[in-house]
Amino acid sequence: MPGELKRVIESLSKEKGLSKEIVVEALIEGIRTAAKKRFGNKARIEVKYDEEKGDIEIYKLKKVVAEVKDKETEISLEEAQKIYPNIKIEDIIGERVELQDLGRIAAQIVKQLFSQKLRLAEKHLIYDEYKYKIGEIVSGYVHRFDKRGVILSLGRAEALLPEEEQVPGEKYIRGHRLKALVIEVYRQQEPQIIVSRSHPAFVKKLFEKEVPEIQEGIVKIVAIAREPGSRTKIAVTSTNPNIDPVGTCIGVRGSRISTILEELNIAKADKKEGKEKIDVVLWDPDPAKFVYNALAPAECSKVIVDEENKTLEVIVPDDQLSLAIGKKGENVRLASKLVGWRIDILSETQYLRRQEPEFLRLLKVTGLSDEIAGYLYEANIKDLKTLVETPIEKIAELTKLPLEEVEKIVEKAKKEINA
Repeated sequence: MPGELKRVIESLSKEKGLSKEIVVEALIEGIRTAAKKRFGNKARIEVKYDEEKGDIEIYKLKKVVAEVKDKETEISLEEAQKIYPNIKIEDIIGERVELQDLGRIAAQIVKQLFSQKLRLAEKHLIYDEYKYKIGEIVSGYVHRFDKRGVILSLGRAEALLPEEEQVPGEKYIRGHRLKALVIEVYRQQEPQIIVSRSHPAFVKKLFEKEVPEIQEGIVKIVAIAREPGSRTKIAVTSTNPNIDPVGTCIGVRGSRISTILEELNIAKADKKEGKEKIDVVLWDPDPAKFVYNALAPAECSKVIVDEENKTLEVIVPDDQLSLAIGKKGENVRLASKLVGWRIDILSETQYLRRQEPEFLRLLKVTGLSDEIAGYLYEANIKDLKTLVETPIEKIAELTKLPLEEVEKIVEKAKKEINA
């Protein structure tokens, strides 16, 4: 029996990844609590584990007294001297208690408390292991699903990938291997580890793992902007003028970036459509130069810098306007996040129109967009006076706006002229 206990302790230690000392401590605490339930809270219980024998020893301690007032905690000198002839008043004597003497209910308590203590020890161990991994990537298998999100198995630990940290369009299948970024670790809360696949730092860490020059500090990631599942822009620079940071991150024939893209799109439900893309661009301390790179793949003709308001007015060729703005404004939005400045994009034609004071005044007064005002401009309606003199039916036809809205625009123009 003692040898069996020793084997159980060693087995649990390996299975749970806990030291034998922690397992033994949990067992002792469980037995001590159960003994107190059996003999009362006043009872003084001592539990020892003999490592050599692999045996648990339980003692009910009693104080040697001249007159016994509490049989559970005291023993008379006469009774004590029958066991230990040289014992004296105030000495403590230990009465051996066998584990089976605690009873069936006590055994259940031991089992329950032992399990609780082990679970708590496991949580502390996991916390101590993962608290230093916040901001790092972990790899695990899709284990199960619940209302909170996807549960990943990391080995002896589990991590939650909440819905808000998932990438739109990803479909998770039980058993599939995924990488994710650790963003939160709790000591006792369930779950303890929270991970993300949508965080911009996830892409950054993938680059750090894949590109040795980033690990060595030769290439540095200065900024990153991401719309998960769609597009990421990452700005890099090099501490060595002989090393091209963009080419280094992309790799020979795209070997490095393809590995990163494969991980980003590994769980995409549709492998052909909606894959996330990455633009690696060269960082520049000059925002005017930086925005040229940030708006890639679009080309820029001119950049006007407003330092005070941190705004960049970017002029692009007419055929590059839609590319510069991107689908639903994605390209310019990401570029703005990357640079950290507001970016206003105009085509060359729009920019030239804005150089005409009267047309600029027409824009400000009417509140028309560049696109709609452009229809008026092409019809030679370039100022407020011409706008007022033009039949509202024609303006509605040119702008595709409802007559009621056109009437309001014309009234604004009249008030401005008469002011």
